[in-house]
Amino acid sequence: MANKKKLKIEDNPDLVKDLSSGAVINTNNGAYEARLAQLEKRKLDEQQSKDIEDMKKDIVELTKLVKKLVDK
Repeated sequence: MANKKKLKIEDNPDLVKDLSSGAVINTNNGAYEARLAQLEKRKLDEQQSKDIEDMKKDIVELTKLVKKLVDK
């Protein structure tokens, strides 16, 4: 495999340009890991919100059933 030439981007030391493909590559692994953690947290928050909404609906249904039983 040929050694790919990369050029540092002047305004941002975390970015390099792969001269063979023209791709800009972020070399800041900490920022990448932080972004992955942020996405995972957002996914977890959305799932928890959905779970809470489902539980609220279940409580409403259970309340209706209890009232129905008490009225008999």
